[in-house]
Amino acid sequence: MATLSKLVITLLLVLVGPLNAIALDKIIVVKVNGAINSVAAEFITHEIRNANKSSEELIVIQMDISGELDTSMRKIIKAIQSSKIPVASFVSPLGASAVSSGAFITIASHIAAMEPGTRIGVAHPLNLINGGDVQEKMTKEKAVNDTSAYMRSLAEQRGRNSDWAELSVRNNVSVPAEEALRFNIIDLMVANLDSLVLALDKRKVKLMGRIVTLNTADKNIIFREMGARQKILDIISQPDVAYILMMFGLIGLFLELSSPGLILPGVVGSFSLILSFYAMQALPISSAGFLLVILGVILLIAELNVMSFGLLSISGAASIYFGSIMLIDSDDPAMQISKIVLYSTLGTAFFISIGSIYLANKSRQLRSLTGIDGLIGEIGVVKLKLNPKGLVLVHGEVWNAESDILINDGENVVVEAVEGLKIKVRKIVE
Repeated sequence: MATLSKLVITLLLVLVGPLNAIALDKIIVVKVNGAINSVAAEFITHEIRNANKSSEELIVIQMDISGELDTSMRKIIKAIQSSKIPVASFVSPLGASAVSSGAFITIASHIAAMEPGTRIGVAHPLNLINGGDVQEKMTKEKAVNDTSAYMRSLAEQRGRNSDWAELSVRNNVSVPAEEALRFNIIDLMVANLDSLVLALDKRKVKLMGRIVTLNTADKNIIFREMGARQKILDIISQPDVAYILMMFGLIGLFLELSSPGLILPGVVGSFSLILSFYAMQALPISSAGFLLVILGVILLIAELNVMSFGLLSISGAASIYFGSIMLIDSDDPAMQISKIVLYSTLGTAFFISIGSIYLANKSRQLRSLTGIDGLIGEIGVVKLKLNPKGLVLVHGEVWNAESDILINDGENVVVEAVEGLKIKVRKIVE
């Protein structure tokens, strides 16, 4: 019996041992490029949580970040600080940067590494503040003081150069990887991801008040990517795409109002607007700029119903133009609408709008000529005997008609007057 028990225990150790090795045999790598918006923040924090649940050896944030929002940055940093496994930030590839919030995330990570030919810094708070509402509550000096104190605390927590960290906020400076290593801003400078993994093997890292030793040499590197939903949301959250969606959504609704019954422009426009409104939640949108754009569209719609000799159209175009320029309330270049997208979208929108107004006016003029006023003098045929009232067919439409004399079915009449939905006719004497 004792022999059987030993055999069972041995088998369990043989089976469980490899399973544990497999479970702990991963280094998770998430790649982030461009600006960090709410979608990217959700992706990174989700991967950090999952890596913690499965007790992975390490998670690496491979970044090339050019600008982000303060709220997204702080969400990622909180996830790093609460992580039970080490989080490494790796600025890569050649030419990449960790500026603005990227600098904060790098400093906050348990391990900070950069590839030669990359840079870090430019962390001034005015590049991070989300919209004008924050600016109304905080003076520039208070914003700088608060953000620099936050950056210094992150650097002190990781034993990094806190003086430079504060300087990157106050003076908006940046340094290349070589200087970052020399000034104790980062821990390592390596050529690529494989070199980073090898360099971290047997390295001791302070993690939640204790020292852990990394074993990375024989670990599998697993790359995580955004799902289809996140990729789509990340794309539409880019300033250029969000602006295009907003403008073409407004154009679609404008076309539907100018020509009721088209349906397709209204449906597509509504869909585009909904997507743009979602995207704008992740962008520093100026309320004044957005309202100017909406006002411009209202003025263009008014031009369809009011004869202003182009005054409303010009005012609407000017309002949309200035609103578009003011729409993004940030000095960060990564959060701006590119000029080529701005002017090409505006040009297309104005061309479509002015064309629609022109066609609507021409249609209105045509209706004036061929509508009620155009019936006078036209010849019709009696469909229901006029005695003195009956029905007359004119221009393919049946009208209630009235005559001074009896006119039988099938006889020709001429329209003398139009009174609301009734016409007065007289018999044509041959």
